[in-house]
Amino acid sequence: MVGLVLTAGVLVAALLLPLVGGLGLATNRASDLVEQTSGELAKADLPLMTTVLDNAGTPIAYFYDQYRLPTPSEQISKAMKVALVSVEDKRFYEHNGVDPKGIGRALVKGSSGDGMTQGASTLTQQYIKNYLVYAIGNGDRESFKKATKQTPGRKLKEARIALDLEQRLTQEAGGDKRRAKDQILTSYLNIVPFGNSIFGVGAAARTYFNTTPDKLTVPQAALLVALANKPILLDPGESRDEAKKRRNTLIDTMQANGAFGEDKAKAEQDANRYKESDLGVTDKVTRPQSGCIGAGNLPVDGYFCSYLFDYLQKSGLPKDRIMRGGLTIKTTLDRRANDAAHQAAARQAPPDTAEGIANAMAVVQPGGERHKVIALAANKEFGNEAGQSAWELPSMVTNFGAGSIYKVFTSAAALEQHASGILQQLDNPQEHVSSVFKNGTRPYKVTNFGHYPDKMTMQDALAQSPNTAFIKLEEKVGVRAAVDMAAKLGMRETTQYKAPGQDTPLGERFKRDNSGSFTLGPDATSVLELANVAATLMSGGKWCPPTPVVQVLDRDNRPVQLNEPACEQVVPTELANTLVQGMSKDDKPGGTSSGAAGAAGWDRPILGKTGTTETSQSVAFMAATPQYAGAVMTFSDGGNPQTICPGPLRLCGNRSQGGVTGGHVAAPTWFDAMKVIHQGLPVQQLPPADPRYS
Repeated sequence: MVGLVLTAGVLVAALLLPLVGGLGLATNRASDLVEQTSGELAKADLPLMTTVLDNAGTPIAYFYDQYRLPTPSEQISKAMKVALVSVEDKRFYEHNGVDPKGIGRALVKGSSGDGMTQGASTLTQQYIKNYLVYAIGNGDRESFKKATKQTPGRKLKEARIALDLEQRLTQEAGGDKRRAKDQILTSYLNIVPFGNSIFGVGAAARTYFNTTPDKLTVPQAALLVALANKPILLDPGESRDEAKKRRNTLIDTMQANGAFGEDKAKAEQDANRYKESDLGVTDKVTRPQSGCIGAGNLPVDGYFCSYLFDYLQKSGLPKDRIMRGGLTIKTTLDRRANDAAHQAAARQAPPDTAEGIANAMAVVQPGGERHKVIALAANKEFGNEAGQSAWELPSMVTNFGAGSIYKVFTSAAALEQHASGILQQLDNPQEHVSSVFKNGTRPYKVTNFGHYPDKMTMQDALAQSPNTAFIKLEEKVGVRAAVDMAAKLGMRETTQYKAPGQDTPLGERFKRDNSGSFTLGPDATSVLELANVAATLMSGGKWCPPTPVVQVLDRDNRPVQLNEPACEQVVPTELANTLVQGMSKDDKPGGTSSGAAGAAGWDRPILGKTGTTETSQSVAFMAATPQYAGAVMTFSDGGNPQTICPGPLRLCGNRSQGGVTGGHVAAPTWFDAMKVIHQGLPVQQLPPADPRYS
């Protein structure tokens, strides 16, 4: 009782003393803080849901921590406004933000121990509390504790803000107090929580009643007021009897406060009719899923969504703004292409039978100004359920290698140094012991798997993939040049990757150890970066970041600038075009992907390269047409990596022979998906080689 009298005295003091200036009520700094806070409240920028769109403008995901659908005053029913004012602050249209009579009434109720009806806080003050908790704060326990702390200083500050806010809004409304009040009422209804992570009357109407705020009835409005009063304790989806009881109590309060008119008999009749009505809550209280797991087509599109979320933050967009900023994010995702990639990956590595095996694909659109990511998919759906994966399989740096695809980087370094050309002969012994590279303290010995000519052109060697020819070529150009070329062409996160237990980035480790195995691709790789390497080559040597974003708009539809890396001309166009031609025979007879291409009925020119690691724990295929570049990796996805064996696809322990190759699983996945993705597109020829690099 003593605390309540003290609080009441503080509030009366706020009414009696001027808002600014005199009598030492507060310092200028405190007054400035009051004005600043009331200014924010008047503007009422609330946390809003961010919407993610695919390249056709269809929503694919939502990001929020408060599900809210902003609703203007004219779209809120009279019943909702009357219910709120009648129950929470029946003198709302009479006071100036702080209600002396309400304070007196609270004193009486406090002394009697009856806290059932209205207390000292006006709706204006309640709006301030909710704004401080949910807009300035993040809705956590600390924000709530700070905004509701029962101290004279806080109550005085709240009262002054309430008075200043009403005065400010009335002035902005040209002296129309009723209009200013309606703005406060609307702001309150848009910020207040209604339980189940639902905020604001717009989201509450849709979620609980599958309706819009302008159609809310008296019983529905009374229930929502009850929820706003006790959002945590009252759940109409679970405790319907308790919810109806609380709703009917508030209908009685509305009747007692004259909400149903002056005719007492008719008012009582109306109240009884309202109380007899069903609760009317939808059978299942649902709201849009927030994040990249569990909603819509996100089991398929979730990999892209997750990459987008990370990319936005790396590009300077804070997580808090993504979750609360009400942004519209237009993305590069092509749902048709993504579905095709997922279906192809699942056909080649069925997740229900190929247990422990991931088959991931990334597709990037080449270009001189942008490299758009149009698909990120895997055989496993994205999620936390059994059989799904929450790892970013197509975009993360996996701990598995892409095998002989890395021979492309040695080849590119050789072209750059003019150490060889795509039509020049490479020495290709069946076995080679390197005098340059070591295997620890022992000589580095490499053997070809299969029989090849003693000499092959670089073009034929890239298609047929002997090992010794590229180890000998790497001896000429050096590991450092091959690693640097990989980074330039697109393996940037991969070469900077630090494996578990390693302090040195992957690329630097290969350079430090002068490890000739780099050209055989034994270590960690990103599928997306492989796809972007193909896009770089097909873009005439122009590297661009693999972007999932077309445009970001703020809540007012204004563009938001991202800090994306600029595109770079990383190798001469003539070199890139020549290497494209150097990789153009992989799908032809004798090439490592020719079987897969033939089975798919593939008839377009491509650059291509398969890869298989030594024990077939991972295999890969990187290829591109002038329209689309893509990469696929198939790898042992588990804590105990094993060899992947064919017929049927399965994990088969640790074997040195008999495992799958890049031409077995990864290449068929690429051709299967790309047949669909290229449907309706004209056949485009590859750029010609330049004699200087041939």
